[in-house]
Amino acid sequence: MIVRTWHGCVPLKHAEGFARHLEKTGVKHSESIPGNKGAYVRRETQGGWEHFFLATYWQDLQSVKAFAGENYHVAVTYPDDEEFELLSDPYVFQHEVGAVTPL
Repeated sequence: MIVRTWHGCVPLKHAEGFARHLEKTGVKHSESIPGNKGAYVRRETQGGWEHFFLATYWQDLQSVKAFAGENYHVAVTYPDDEEFELLSDPYVFQHEVGAVTPL
């Protein structure tokens, strides 16, 4: 199994709105792909920023590519992300794991 991790942050004024947006985009999108084994979000506040960490679990690399495309090391972003002043890490990480572990 593969875990794919992403991080992004938004100004605190957008934290709740972005949380809803992330649920409707990254979480629901990943969960709609065959081979997805779960999606979990963790939030942390630091200064004037709300950080979001998304971990998605996948059956195999083909499932990851079905979600992210052939260039699967690049973060998947969505058209409305900029409304929340999102600072997204441009790259994500994939690691082999033995079990799903919520953040």
